[in-house]
Amino acid sequence: MRAYLDPRQRVHDPKHFMANGRILPNPEVPERVARLTAGAEAAGCVFEVPADFGMGPLGAIHSPEYLTFLRTAHARWSRIPDAAPEIIPNVHPAGRGDSYPKSVLGQAGWHQADISCPISAGTWEAAYWSAQTALSAAAVVAEGAGAAYALCRPPGHHAFADLAGGFCFLNNSAIAAEELRRRGLRPAILDVDVHHGNGTQGIFYARKDVLTVSVHADPARFYPFYWGHAHERGTGEGQGYNLNLPLPRGTDDAGYLEALATGLQAIDSFGADVIVVALGLDAHENDPFQGFRVTTPGFARIAGAIAATGRRLLVVQEGGYLSEDLEPNLTAFLSGLQG
Repeated sequence: MRAYLDPRQRVHDPKHFMANGRILPNPEVPERVARLTAGAEAAGCVFEVPADFGMGPLGAIHSPEYLTFLRTAHARWSRIPDAAPEIIPNVHPAGRGDSYPKSVLGQAGWHQADISCPISAGTWEAAYWSAQTALSAAAVVAEGAGAAYALCRPPGHHAFADLAGGFCFLNNSAIAAEELRRRGLRPAILDVDVHHGNGTQGIFYARKDVLTVSVHADPARFYPFYWGHAHERGTGEGQGYNLNLPLPRGTDDAGYLEALATGLQAIDSFGADVIVVALGLDAHENDPFQGFRVTTPGFARIAGAIAATGRRLLVVQEGGYLSEDLEPNLTAFLSGLQG
């Protein structure tokens, strides 16, 4: 399987994270790259360095205002007397209809949904090359490869068109899907992360040219809380082109595979010729977020069900956090795709 990774993804090294009112170490750390690399190589992947497709594909998904903020914010923030090393907002607008400020602090509140996505000196560089990694894998799939894996870090599926959140800055899966569509393919995005891909849903919610499907823990009491409910089906032209399959906390392999079958049926009805798999490995029973109880062999079964569709596959890495099972989970999934 063709695989892509850029070493510059490691320069984003966030320190802050808040859970239940406590400041904790951020779990989206550069060590994830090493663990995931080992897991992919154990499945037979040989990594290639991605090409640079420039800003155009990023601007096809994200607003110029937001991209300008991500590129310039840290330098502007650093001019504030006694500024912390990371940008963490402490004020947010009441809604997107409010006025857009000139202050970098006010813009941070506009463009950062929560404090799990602090911006440091290396954030833009890492996010940029994470997106280029997804684009490089999309290109080889568009050119005829049956499957490709993009080791993207930071992840992307919580990033909206103009809003970072949940460790995510650029929506790699959405950027890749739009590139595949531009190259004449009909993509569906299948998000198998334990958290709902709210940014991906938001980007395509009023569109009918990309189907979005997400299997995730019920957001009634789980991040991202405000999106991912079953009644959210799209709007305008996009009505019926968004499918959410929320499942109870603690769902095991059997329950997950049953929901996945429903999602794959929708993809078949859509007539997709390529599936962008937003791969979160945090559905595992030992992942720190403790959402589902999917086993390591379960990931191989999930991959096998996806591969059985016979469609071209682009796997974009999303979540999956440090545990002894992270590497074998990725190995199981990628081996299952090829099995």
